[in-house]
Amino acid sequence: MGTVIDLMHHHASVRRYRDDPVPRETIETIVGAAQQASTSSNLQMYSVVAVIDQEKRRHLANLCGRQEFIAEAPVFLVWCADLSRLDRVCDLRGYTQVTRYVENFLVAAIDAAIAAQTAALAAESLGLGICYVGAIRDDPEGIARLLRLPRLVFPIAGMTMGWPAVEPSSKPRLPLSSILRWEVYDRLAEDTDLLAYDRTMITSGIYKDRQVPLPGKREPLEDHGWMEHSARRVSQPTRTGLRKFLQAQGFELE
Repeated sequence: MGTVIDLMHHHASVRRYRDDPVPRETIETIVGAAQQASTSSNLQMYSVVAVIDQEKRRHLANLCGRQEFIAEAPVFLVWCADLSRLDRVCDLRGYTQVTRYVENFLVAAIDAAIAAQTAALAAESLGLGICYVGAIRDDPEGIARLLRLPRLVFPIAGMTMGWPAVEPSSKPRLPLSSILRWEVYDRLAEDTDLLAYDRTMITSGIYKDRQVPLPGKREPLEDHGWMEHSARRVSQPTRTGLRKFLQAQGFELE
């Protein structure tokens, strides 16, 4: 039996699942474990919608960029930042909840993310596989309609869950020195670490048979690595309408 740290080091996203269903009791066990995660001031500002209905999962797959593995996974969890429940608590106690500041949304989003990752670890400890789905934010209005999300609830992340059809393989991560700083945010080894990691990702075959020109040049070509992949991703705007939807849901973000 491995340790929790061993389990964490073997994490990999799973996008191919067996047809076997995940029992409702198992889902409840996993979410119950996630409830024990850290939460700001014990406010528990998150909710999760578990979707097991096949037709609804297919609809969700279409809303999330037509990703078929969402429909094929037996369970799809939608993790939400949720201030709606506390609105009711305030009603019952004669208060008015303050929700208009960025901090309120951030705390709820962090609560949801911590709970989701705790659930992921719980699921993997039972032999299940998971994959996060950021595309849940592609069409938040459609998600809200389908799942009947009330005001002050926002879908942070989706998560497929099921029994892996194949053994997933983990991707190498950045060197620890790129993530862990001591005392201050120093950048002494940053370029060395980035170049070394880029080479690791290329030689691992993750970006196999892809080449790109050097920055600012047409020739010569170089291997397409993690830096090229990442720079392309972050240099393009994505989901630019989220602020408008957040405000419509009651998160004014002042």
